[in-house]
Amino acid sequence: MKAIVAIVGRPNVGKSTLFNRLTETRQAIVEDQPGVTRDRLYAEAEWNGQNFTLVDTGGIQLDKSGDTIDAHVTRQAELAIKEADVIVLVVDVAVGVTVADQEVAARLRRVNKPVILAVNKVENLKREEEALEFWSLGLPSLITVSAAHGMGTGDLLDEITNALPQTEPFAEMEGVIRTAIIGRPNAGKSSLVNALVGEERVIVSDVAGTTRDAIDVLIERDGQKYLLVDTAGMRKRAKVDEAVERYSVMRALRAVERAQVVLLVIDAVDGVTEQDQRIAGYALEQGKGMIVIVNKWDLIEKDDRTMDQFTLTVRERTAFMDWAEIIFLSAKTKSRVQKLLPVVKQVAENFQRRITTGELNSLIRDSYAINQPPSDKGRRLKIFYATQATDSPPTFIIFINDKELLHFSWERYLENRFRETYNLEGTPIRFWWRVRPKIDIRDRTVRVRKVLLSGKTRVIRKAARKKSTE
Repeated sequence: MKAIVAIVGRPNVGKSTLFNRLTETRQAIVEDQPGVTRDRLYAEAEWNGQNFTLVDTGGIQLDKSGDTIDAHVTRQAELAIKEADVIVLVVDVAVGVTVADQEVAARLRRVNKPVILAVNKVENLKREEEALEFWSLGLPSLITVSAAHGMGTGDLLDEITNALPQTEPFAEMEGVIRTAIIGRPNAGKSSLVNALVGEERVIVSDVAGTTRDAIDVLIERDGQKYLLVDTAGMRKRAKVDEAVERYSVMRALRAVERAQVVLLVIDAVDGVTEQDQRIAGYALEQGKGMIVIVNKWDLIEKDDRTMDQFTLTVRERTAFMDWAEIIFLSAKTKSRVQKLLPVVKQVAENFQRRITTGELNSLIRDSYAINQPPSDKGRRLKIFYATQATDSPPTFIIFINDKELLHFSWERYLENRFRETYNLEGTPIRFWWRVRPKIDIRDRTVRVRKVLLSGKTRVIRKAARKKSTE
């Protein structure tokens, strides 16, 4: 397991800017207002051949009263400190030593872990002198940096890697199912992550929009690893006013792009709304495996037909992806949550399914014989050959005589045959129809071979040997 380095401190001292600088990403939201980062945010970092996981946290507040967002953020930062191997405390030289800095430093002195004090916003010699007062915090290591300009970050990384525990070289994880959890605000996405993890890993609040960053959580069940990505709720574009929330939605969309399976969480009380349809449409455009999660099922009055009727409604409202799996659960009560991960695993397997060329062409021949496509003015669609181009999702290239003879109803029939034969539920299927090229043979014989590279077709021509006329 990679070592974990947590970046902590009070709000608005530049923790997220430093996180982005050290990871060479823009994963953490940076905004000139306190309290922007709320949940723990993870990213991989590397320095001098050493790899570790860097964790950005929300600002630690002194106010411990009430069930406020600030209290949640403080608890999240404390959880990050608990799981970290090395802790980086960030302070602001422009503000100087504050009571909050002293309180946080006092907490960190009590933990039996390496703590590095990073004095941020040090951009000149005068600030270097001002940074000396932070030795009063009683921490053993002090590094001056400017996260915004990158000054001193190399020295900080040296200090971090020197403090890392000696661990086995980390091998890249294989077989991890990347799962993005998306939906409207307050649909229960974070509650679902916590129910799956078994602890309060992300903040849960009745206030819509609590989650702002895309949060990666790695879990393992029955030998299978899952990377759960909790995302910010996607509002209608007209309602996205704050700049921070716009960034959050962008990160949610990027989380969908790198996922294999997408869990669309809808509110059972509200049903499938137009915004749910828009969100589902985006995931479909990205070609992802899809599971519709009907959350808050405990709030619905039920009889023996309620689930079937609700399923029919969901199918009607999401007719463009009627192949998606549907699961009813309650993240709050954890009812039926245990049924979710096995379905995620099956959908991921379907998403990566590969079919041999022989099986593929045999299925198409049988499908063609059972239900021939309609003819047009005496001409009928002919299928010459098929091969699978890629998986994730399964994509097939089929060579035919004329695209104008292809009717959408027959293409849908062929898709259904594929799903019935190979159990491809939960994943989209893509067909690329290609017209077999006609070759004019004159002075020499030309052989044309189609080669699939990254979804593109390349034509390679090889000239046959000339027959000797002698």
